[in-house]
Amino acid sequence: MKIWITGASGMLGTELASKLSSHDLLLTGRSDLDISNENAVLNFCKQNKPNTVINSAAFTNVDACETEKDLAWMVNAWGCRNLALACSTVGSRLISISTDYVFEGDSSRPYHEFDVANGGKTVYGQTKFAGEQFIRQLCPNHLIVRIAWLYGSNGKNFVDTMLSLAEKNLSEIKVVNDQIGNPTSTSAVTYLIKDLLRTDYKGVVHGTCEGSATWYDFAKTIFELSGLHQKVVPCTSKEFVRPAPRPSNSRLEKRVIQMLGLAPMPEWKEELAKYLKTSI
Repeated sequence: MKIWITGASGMLGTELASKLSSHDLLLTGRSDLDISNENAVLNFCKQNKPNTVINSAAFTNVDACETEKDLAWMVNAWGCRNLALACSTVGSRLISISTDYVFEGDSSRPYHEFDVANGGKTVYGQTKFAGEQFIRQLCPNHLIVRIAWLYGSNGKNFVDTMLSLAEKNLSEIKVVNDQIGNPTSTSAVTYLIKDLLRTDYKGVVHGTCEGSATWYDFAKTIFELSGLHQKVVPCTSKEFVRPAPRPSNSRLEKRVIQMLGLAPMPEWKEELAKYLKTSI
């Protein structure tokens, strides 16, 4: 299978490139091909004719999206439009990575794939949701894989941030305890995508690890599994104001994985332990 991976130099893109190396891969980062350039995307698809395009390219700095709105719309929304048009033109399947931020985040239960999203409360969520809509409208053969609280090698993430703070010998680290989600590794997402490549399913799939935690729980577990005696103090979101509001509930329920009979996503603490063994 010939697979084009966009965002191949990013945290998820590098993991995908590593785990899918048995396929004929086309790897591009933004410096190679800007997905917001419609002609460049179409020409690349026509010249290379990939069977599948995995779009892991995105402007994911949630706070920066609030001020760099044009860039967020060009990459997260227009980029998906361009890829959807190109894939539809050459007959490629499009698998695009999306986010929990497409939901408001105020529900008392996890969001499943058949819940109605509206783009949430941030520019990041609104642009990613617009990208989802373009894909649905323009490329019949598509998969939208929503993930959340992602960490992995070769990219800025919460796990590495906590470990870096611990190295500073701080007396305490404050972490919010009123936001809940599913900590998820790039490795777990990649194995899910490998499974999905063997299906012909079209639509939305939620791809987060099993189990949930607050950011405070997540931080404490990082230090415990790392053997670090770092004091972590819970705080509220109001004490840690950010330019973009964070969803209080980022939990994603995985009904489609179960419906397709695929292997369930791994439990988040087990995945975190595996990651820490290779990163410390």
